[in-house]
Amino acid sequence: MRARRVWAALAVAATAASLTACGGGDESYSSVAEKLEKAHKVVVGTKWDQPGLGLKKGSEPEGFDVDVAKYVVKELAGGKDVDITWKESASSNREAFLANGTVDIIFASYSITESRKEKVTFGGPYVLAHQDVMVRSDDSAISKPTDLAGKRICQAAGSNSYKRITDPPPDGELNLDAQLVGAATYSECVSKLGGNNLDAVTTDDLILAGFAGQAPGKFKILGQPFTDEKYGVGLKKGDTKTCEAVNAAIGKMYQDGTMQQIFTKWFGQAQGLKAPTGVPTFEGCS
Repeated sequence: MRARRVWAALAVAATAASLTACGGGDESYSSVAEKLEKAHKVVVGTKWDQPGLGLKKGSEPEGFDVDVAKYVVKELAGGKDVDITWKESASSNREAFLANGTVDIIFASYSITESRKEKVTFGGPYVLAHQDVMVRSDDSAISKPTDLAGKRICQAAGSNSYKRITDPPPDGELNLDAQLVGAATYSECVSKLGGNNLDAVTTDDLILAGFAGQAPGKFKILGQPFTDEKYGVGLKKGDTKTCEAVNAAIGKMYQDGTMQQIFTKWFGQAQGLKAPTGVPTFEGCS
């Protein structure tokens, strides 16, 4: 009798676990696309601390990634309104959140890399970002990335962007002898740049543009990109059905002009940044 009770308990636990697929809830779905098509609800992961991309100021985050997410999930729901639950998804927990069903889908400046593709199925990319350099608007001494030799650049905790400047390939890019100035976050980097405590901040141009947009006229982006950062839509590994639907939605977003409108809305005031004109080459769903 005891053995039967144990097996019964295990069966109940297994059934409960299956219901957590695709962001939880009282039903399970074979894909996020099916969940959106049938239930018109979804759990979306975004950043909450990046101005212009994903920044939580009120009850919901706002930014470029957020607007892209709203467009894509509505397309996947057949054009119907979607009940979105927003979930902060930091760089350190994105893979885990997808794997364990905490979120259904992620739009969070999520660069597609070969190592990440081993754990995540990526739709897109929906936009190409590029590492660039931001300086004060009145700085004429720095006009290209190689001018950073001997200059003070920010070393944000947890970020490897500075290595693109200071290290040689394959981990780095320019191999320049720049001076590193530490900071806890990119917000602190930008504050130090404004206070003349360093000469440049270098990371993805869209991140830079978000900060530049908060202080129009104070900073400029050089517009001299030297890496490609493919921002993808993160999905649980193996959800190729949703990946294909996401790619179709991204294609439509470019064709109907929505991408250009969203990009201009969030980054139009940033000097040295150009709106994308064509659909990026998709990575392929796997």
